Amino acid sequence: MHGTVDGFSYGLVTPLVAYFMACLGGALGLRCTTRALLVSHSWRPGWLALGAAAIGSGIWTMHFVAMMGFTVHGAPIQFDKPLTYASLGVAILMVGIGIFIVGYKGASGTALFTGGTITGLGIASMHYLGMAGMRLNGRLEYNTLTVAASVAIAMGAATAALWAAGQVRGFLWSVGASLVMGLAVTGMHYTGMAALSVHLHPGDTTSGDSPASLLAPMLIGPLAFLALAAVVVVFDPLMVMGRPAVPPVEHKPGVPAHPAGHHTGRRPSARARRAARRDVRAPQRH
Repeated sequence: MHGTVDGFSYGLVTPLVAYFMACLGGALGLRCTTRALLVSHSWRPGWLALGAAAIGSGIWTMHFVAMMGFTVHGAPIQFDKPLTYASLGVAILMVGIGIFIVGYKGASGTALFTGGTITGLGIASMHYLGMAGMRLNGRLEYNTLTVAASVAIAMGAATAALWAAGQVRGFLWSVGASLVMGLAVTGMHYTGMAALSVHLHPGDTTSGDSPASLLAPMLIGPLAFLALAAVVVVFDPLMVMGRPAVPPVEHKPGVPAHPAGHHTGRRPSARARRAARRDVRAPQRH
């Protein structure tokens, strides 16, 4: 028996909240990735890992917020917790691989293509592994062409997001990029859901707990992590501005001072070095 699928049982509430979560995770992850490009190599892995966790948590939360509005008429839905949490791990791991490639190789050429492909496949794998963790009295089937389209959308969104992260610019730039990324990731989700059809087995068709009541407790951890990551972004001026601060200039005896903001890091000229030596040797007058 063919089951009647409803992906919008709460109307536009779940799609809009899901889109917001995708944008939030994307914005935090992009800023962390940009931040990683502005620090020394010793700090870079930490910022890249934080960015990967933010993006992975954001898209995972987006998926399961959207799934709160998913129902099949006459078939109660359950979720396998190990598989559900495994989909979160896959998302963070594969997004992390893509981000680390771009973080160390640059957001262009082969590195961008490779990183975007791996990240996009991670987003798609998270989606379909999460769907595999759904339990109901029936069988799930997917349209191959629509699934391929959803994977292509995920790869395109990931590549665009990583390219945006490599453009070391201001906060508004990343906000715009995250809005586009959120739209693409949410579009990927609903394209994948459009590929789904459910064939129910004969038997019990009684109602059970709503998906919202089952999924809400599982979302607490990732939501708390995103809140903490948001605090890090808000209270880090360099993270928000997206450009390195000018290093302070030390004013020592015998070393010509340079105006702040115009320090170039060049070696002083021979004339300046001779003048500095004369200043050091000159007796001080009282």
